[in-house]
Amino acid sequence: MNRTEPVELTNMCMIYSEDFLLMQNRIKDDWKGWVFPGSHVEKDEIIADSVIREVKEETGLDIEKPVLCGIKEFKGKNGRYIVFFYKTNKFSGKLCSSDEGEVKWIKRAELNSYPLVSHFREMLEVFDNPSISEFYYDENWKPVLK
Repeated sequence: MNRTEPVELTNMCMIYSEDFLLMQNRIKDDWKGWVFPGSHVEKDEIIADSVIREVKEETGLDIEKPVLCGIKEFKGKNGRYIVFFYKTNKFSGKLCSSDEGEVKWIKRAELNSYPLVSHFREMLEVFDNPSISEFYYDENWKPVLK
């Protein structure tokens, strides 16, 4: 029995300050809308280091002590796709947007007035609720939280 499979590793980070969340308006056609910053883990890169690097590249901010709070996984084009969810309220630097999209602080209570990426609300539950650690899709591509 083969116990290995191709896997694509990515990350996402909820950066928060009081009742504000740092959001990015993704402009790529494959997944448009407002979401937390993050992207791919590079070959041989430590996963926690990858989220620090990606946040810096996409927002200009230096984050400290990101806490792993869950994962999202699904069957991708090239095998399993895993997103490691991190969060932190420890950051410094000057906020700036990147080629990935505009970044800005959004009041949590105003999130519904923005076009969010698909299933953002379900992902947010994983970030917020310590008793939920996994988001995945069932055979009908319906989100499941566990």
